[in-house]
Amino acid sequence: MPDEDREDVSELLQLLNYPLVTRSTKDPLDGEPDGSLLQVPSHLPILPLRGVVVYPMTAMPLRIGQPRSIRLVDDAVTGKRLIGLVTSRDPDLEAPGPDDVYRIGTVAAVQRLFKSQDGTITLIAHGLLRIKIEEFNSDKPYLTARVSTIPETLESTPETEALRRNIVDGFRHLNELSPTVAEEMVTVISNMDDSLQLVYNVADQIKRMDLEDAQRLLELDKIVEKMRFLAGIVTKEIEVLELGRKIQHEAQSEMEKTQREYFLREQLKAIQRELGEADEQQIEVEEFRKKIEGAGMPEEAEKEARRELDRLSKLPTAAAEYGVIRTYLDWLTSLPWSIQTEDDLNIAHAREVLDEDHYDLEEIKERILEYLAVRKLREERKEELEEVEPTDLIRREREGVILCFVGPPGTGKTSLGQSIARAMGRKFIRQSLGGVRDEAEIRGHRRTYIGALPGRIMQALRRVESKNPVFMLDEVDKLGTDFRGDPAAALLEVLDPEQNREFRDHYLDVPFDLSRVMFITTANLLDPIPAPLKDRMEILQLSGYTETEKVHIAQGYLIPRQLRENGLRKSELCFSEGALRQIIRDYTREAGVRNFEREIGKVCRKVVTQIAEGNDSESAKVTKNNVAKFLKKPRFFPETALRTQLPGVATGLGVTVAGGDLMFFEATKMPGQKGFMITGQLGEVMKESAQAALSYVRAKAQELGIQKSVFEEIDIHLHVPAGAVPKDGPSAGVTMAAALASLLTGRRVRDDVGMTGEITLRGQVLPVGGIKEKVLAAHRAGLKTVILPKQNEKDLEDIPDEARKSLKFILAERVDDIFETALVPTGDA
Repeated sequence: MPDEDREDVSELLQLLNYPLVTRSTKDPLDGEPDGSLLQVPSHLPILPLRGVVVYPMTAMPLRIGQPRSIRLVDDAVTGKRLIGLVTSRDPDLEAPGPDDVYRIGTVAAVQRLFKSQDGTITLIAHGLLRIKIEEFNSDKPYLTARVSTIPETLESTPETEALRRNIVDGFRHLNELSPTVAEEMVTVISNMDDSLQLVYNVADQIKRMDLEDAQRLLELDKIVEKMRFLAGIVTKEIEVLELGRKIQHEAQSEMEKTQREYFLREQLKAIQRELGEADEQQIEVEEFRKKIEGAGMPEEAEKEARRELDRLSKLPTAAAEYGVIRTYLDWLTSLPWSIQTEDDLNIAHAREVLDEDHYDLEEIKERILEYLAVRKLREERKEELEEVEPTDLIRREREGVILCFVGPPGTGKTSLGQSIARAMGRKFIRQSLGGVRDEAEIRGHRRTYIGALPGRIMQALRRVESKNPVFMLDEVDKLGTDFRGDPAAALLEVLDPEQNREFRDHYLDVPFDLSRVMFITTANLLDPIPAPLKDRMEILQLSGYTETEKVHIAQGYLIPRQLRENGLRKSELCFSEGALRQIIRDYTREAGVRNFEREIGKVCRKVVTQIAEGNDSESAKVTKNNVAKFLKKPRFFPETALRTQLPGVATGLGVTVAGGDLMFFEATKMPGQKGFMITGQLGEVMKESAQAALSYVRAKAQELGIQKSVFEEIDIHLHVPAGAVPKDGPSAGVTMAAALASLLTGRRVRDDVGMTGEITLRGQVLPVGGIKEKVLAAHRAGLKTVILPKQNEKDLEDIPDEARKSLKFILAERVDDIFETALVPTGDA
């Protein structure tokens, strides 16, 4: 319980019939008419107050609860009834001490005392004079201190009179804005002629005054300063209350405006009904009704649309649900329920379009032509098929195929989808799935959510305005998953020909037939795609291009496109074949042609700049000898010879997101005790392959000419550079074994050899994937020999003739075959 709690003074004084304290009120202690004549003892008991300041010439009810404060009041009542009231600096402090209170306070007389059943005391404190605490005498059983009075004098000047009137007017206005003081008391205070008495009583009635401000008012000595300070506080309170009233009035006016508009709108509807005129809502309802009739919806969707339209017609336009239903109907009626393009099943035309847009990719083109041929034959023999198959199977006319193009960036996956759409005469729509983590992105949000929308599938169909487009889902291998669901799982229904003819978006909640859509997905890697989703798609691999293929692509596609985009004529710039090969070798290192086209565009821009500056006297010709003039210094150099100069380094072949690539495995040794360290941000599978490679080399130490005692005296460190790139997989086993054998035998690995294959502890070389990508990477890097597992011999059929003719293939069954081929003989090391 605090030392004191302030009661509402006006109500309690009226309840007790206690008069307002004035300077003319006769003092109840000694009968003197003026409190200033009171003789204050030099030592007084001190009652700390929390959150309140008691002024002279005011009366305030206080509730006492702490035992020490009750003891103080009991002793004061039996004595002269005088106590010192000072305010605590911290209102939250339970028992303020001498250092916790202000030094200037008020001497007060205890007038009336009431004891409650809960043990607390309520008393009326009559403020008399200001006092200053000179020093504290003791703090037990309660605070006592030596005090001195601080006299206050009145001044009668025009300024004090002006300030008095200003305070009175402000106090009256303040009470009008927030009537917390009885009207009789306002009148009494307003009629006070004593400026000091007026200041203290007005300050006592301002409930929201800060404690620091209240104490400062008490401590000010000059009456003019007190009046100026109080006038500022009153003005500030008036501004705050007026602003609050303004805000309240504006809010109320807005509510009244809304109610008024609703009332007038209902009246307008009634008048329009009497005149036989339709309002805007009725016009909108009729428009939706016509759209529903002409949309060609299936029965369930049309039934749902008409039900929602009936609800819309009965709602006022100001209702919150009106906008939700209107948006829903807008989506339903704008979908291509019955709009589709006619397929062009001319096989010769399709072949011509595909050859025109893309070089090579024969396997992909053949698959597209097969698909069109099946469609064409099925259409021609539809009547015969109806006699053999049930009618419902014919009626579906589902596409029956989902193609997935897998390959490195820049190999033409996305543009191939556009060519397919052009060859078939269909519209094309592309939707990127990279980074999508929310299932609702595919299936939509339910209408219960604010701002809900259909998923990306339905949004794309609305934009393309056709129910049978070529729909490309790009970067399907980069789908994510988190607490919001798995979008890959939502795609299972979309990409299943047996299920997607009744696809239900969460927002629309009616079936939509996706079976006529030709879905094509693209990916850089096959491994991240979930197995159930992979099972629904036909995988078509797009490996990288050889150097010759890139030259043909540049001559037939890239150069004409860059000339056109940069505003050049064919006669103004030409590339020699040697220049193109130089750009491929020295300025790009990729499986596709995206960076290759950028370099060609850079050359075009250089020529455009020369023409713009007036240096167009003759046609620019880019040759092998002047490529550096346009593209500056080369960015790539053959590095296999440089990296494999010392024993312990072997060249491996791997597959990354960008296609096939060379990987260098470096091993070194140092004095130690059989330690084996593996670095380069390797996955668990690759680390296990490294352990298997070391175990095999140790087992074959005698045959390789390695002293067994060597392993007891050294530590081995195996590192795969490009440490910021994660690496994993078993296909590097033979490369790590070759690097370790080279290190321990002192025989270099040949700098024109690349290898791949999984190793076993018994020395067998097992087959691996990505052979075509790896061989193309070796061909791009200028290697001469590629070591492959014997069981991958069948994959050589997929290698382009150019790469197959320029490379020598060693098909290894055992790791010993690799050592024999890759390691330089002892005398030549």
